[in-house]
Amino acid sequence: MTSTSGQLITIIGPSGVGKDSIMFALKEQCPDVHLVKRVITRPEEAGGEDFTGVSAEEFAQRKAKGDFVLDWSAHGLEYGIPKEIDDYLKDGKIVVFNGSRAALPSFEARYPEIKTVMIMASHETLSKRLSNRGRETASEVERRLKRASYKVPEAKNMSVISNDGELQQAVDQLKKLIIPETESAQ
Repeated sequence: MTSTSGQLITIIGPSGVGKDSIMFALKEQCPDVHLVKRVITRPEEAGGEDFTGVSAEEFAQRKAKGDFVLDWSAHGLEYGIPKEIDDYLKDGKIVVFNGSRAALPSFEARYPEIKTVMIMASHETLSKRLSNRGRETASEVERRLKRASYKVPEAKNMSVISNDGELQQAVDQLKKLIIPETESAQ
């Protein structure tokens, strides 16, 4: 359990829902928000989000050294959140990371005050986005679409945002949830 003066937010939702697009737009509009760069056992050339790609061996070594405050497995990959986020939280920053629905219990165990924001979109929207990004084969897209209906574990501080419309609408909803009123009024 970690005590902080900042605010930690995990953005979750099915593949293709637009989590990274929303997060990048949030950062553009709110430069003081710190977006966490995840460490993933995927080649950086795979594109998509801004992440640090490592081999499975390097990931295991970094995990053993305690380089991650959170880690999980999904889609045959390993994901890690670097321990540096604790410094940002101690400094009172708003820290946002792209998380995992299945790993919510471990997030809350480590950070009891974490806010969870679930991004949702229709099946049609997800299918189109997954196909357009070109990172997966058709069968992988189909598997990800089947996982979209995955039952999310209970989270004590969860909000839901729809991202079927314009990106800015979702970003505005997220800002209302995480940016203090006094900051957003300036």
